Amino acid sequence: MKTEGDNTRNFSAVVIGVSAGGLHALIYILSKLPKEYSLPVIIVQHRGKDHKDLLEDLLQTRCLLKVKQADEKEKIEAGYVYTAPPNYHLLIELDKTFSLTSDIYVKHSRPSIDLLFTTAAEVYKELLVGVILTGASSDGAEGILEIKRSGGVTLAQDPLTAEYPYMPQASINTGAVDLIGTLEEITSYLINIHERR
Repeated sequence: MKTEGDNTRNFSAVVIGVSAGGLHALIYILSKLPKEYSLPVIIVQHRGKDHKDLLEDLLQTRCLLKVKQADEKEKIEAGYVYTAPPNYHLLIELDKTFSLTSDIYVKHSRPSIDLLFTTAAEVYKELLVGVILTGASSDGAEGILEIKRSGGVTLAQDPLTAEYPYMPQASINTGAVDLIGTLEEITSYLINIHERR
């Protein structure tokens, strides 16, 4: 998996959107990232407001990077996997810190993938990689469009390999997805952009 200009681009962040069926997909990808991974990985996983820290605990058991829920005004750093807290939208500010809001649901979701992706695109522009994985909603499609418009690179899980194909298919239908691949291919891409830094 390769896009034009990849060899000269020093990417700064990865954002991942995932919903139904997402735990397996996230474990697959995160378990293969090296301990010295040089980009922050920022995730919105749709989940109920009462799920607390279960997702982070499960991911941490399989991930060499530090996994944590993002905090208000926290500075974004490489080598961390950040997750949106349950029942909060996660946004990225221009000073590369997080902002949490409990504004209205977006596409029946809070946290919203679209809001994370859109604000990340404003900050990181062409140095952002956006990834859409398995899910049963169209959340993330608008965010993928914004990442593409800002010059970033967009990836989607092949719907034929996704436990729930609707969400990656909705992003693919926008025409703004650069690369469509299996979890293995997406993981290889993310490792390759780290190794080139």
